Amino acid sequence: MYLWIKSLHVISVIAWMAALLYLPRLFVYHTAAEPGGVQSETFKVMERRLLRAIANPAMVATWVFGLWMVFGYIGWAGQGWLHAKFALVVLLTVYHHLLVRWWKAFCDDRNTRSQRFFRFMNEVPTLLMIAIVILVIVKPF
Repeated sequence: MYLWIKSLHVISVIAWMAALLYLPRLFVYHTAAEPGGVQSETFKVMERRLLRAIANPAMVATWVFGLWMVFGYIGWAGQGWLHAKFALVVLLTVYHHLLVRWWKAFCDDRNTRSQRFFRFMNEVPTLLMIAIVILVIVKPF
C-alpha cells in the first residue's frame, strides 16, 4: 500500500507545482490587462479554474498522502531531513495562500503589484522545490 500512497503523493505534488508555477505567470499577463476589460475578465476565469480545479485539490492531496506516509510508514523520529522538508512544504503552502490573496485582488480589480513582482514571485516555488527534492533524495541529515 505504501508505494500506492507514495505514487499518489508524487502525482499530487506534480499537479500542485504545475499550478504554483503557472498562476504567477498568469498574474504577469493579467497585470498588463486593463482592469474590467475583456482580457482581464478572461484571466480571472483562467485563474479561478486553475486554483479551484487543480491547485487547491492538489495541495490538499499532497498534504493528505504526505502525512499518511509519515504517520503510517516513515515516522518522525530521527528524520531531520523530513523535519526540514515539512518546514519547506509549510512555506510552499503559505505561498499558495498568498497567491489566493493576490488572485482575490485581481478579481476585485484592485491589484497594485507589478509584473516584475510576479516574475520574481514565480521563482519562489522553484527554489523551494529544488530544496525539497534534495532533502528527499539525498537525505543530508
